[in-house]
Amino acid sequence: MSNQTLIDLLDRVDRHPGQVALRSRSYELLDPVAGSRVVDVGCGAGLAVAELAALGAEPIGLDVDDHVIEVARSRHPGLEFHRADACDLPFGDGELTGYRADKVYHDLADPARAAAEAWRVLAPGGRIVLVGQDWDTFVIDSDDPALTRAMVAARADTVPSPHAARRHRTLLLDAGFEDVTVEVRTGVFTDGSLLPMVTGVAEGAYAAGAVTRWQADDWIAEQTGRARRGRLFLAVPMFLAAARRP
Repeated sequence: MSNQTLIDLLDRVDRHPGQVALRSRSYELLDPVAGSRVVDVGCGAGLAVAELAALGAEPIGLDVDDHVIEVARSRHPGLEFHRADACDLPFGDGELTGYRADKVYHDLADPARAAAEAWRVLAPGGRIVLVGQDWDTFVIDSDDPALTRAMVAARADTVPSPHAARRHRTLLLDAGFEDVTVEVRTGVFTDGSLLPMVTGVAEGAYAAGAVTRWQADDWIAEQTGRARRGRLFLAVPMFLAAARRP
């Protein structure tokens, strides 16, 4: 998937009412006060950074992808965006009061290192919020449940840390954070425009060698037909973990 295709897909997901509510809840858990310096790690095209700025915070958006940083800067002139790695943040010790990472830790080879880095840059009393999906818990309606389960598992195995979201609480506790809470909000997607989210599961499973080309194509054809008839169904539990640095 090209960078622009991914951005287009994420834009569609971001407009989904459930995702709007999820972001809003993440800001409530972050609880930024006016003028507070907060970082959005893995900011993508910068929507959360703009929304945090509208709440009165002084946010900085970070991403490892140069292209999405350029997109973020073009969409939100006047806001601050930089290329940076979650495990090597460009801040001094205790420089920030808030840290947010949305759909990021599953892409990291070492989520624990990122959590430790979050601890380093947060001041005492600083808040951290992690949002993410567990790649083994995608629920997809299909005429072939067994094949669907196999493809979801195979697609999950291609992700660097597919179970990072279920480990958010442990990661935060092990990094030294306190008052750790965990919530689950399930996104339900039936919009045919989000079909690429579903077909990507089959393509990932095929690329991993878990299914044949004809199995993937037949499954994709079924899902495409469901989308045309308004019968597409994808449910993705999203885990929100929040904590405080003592």
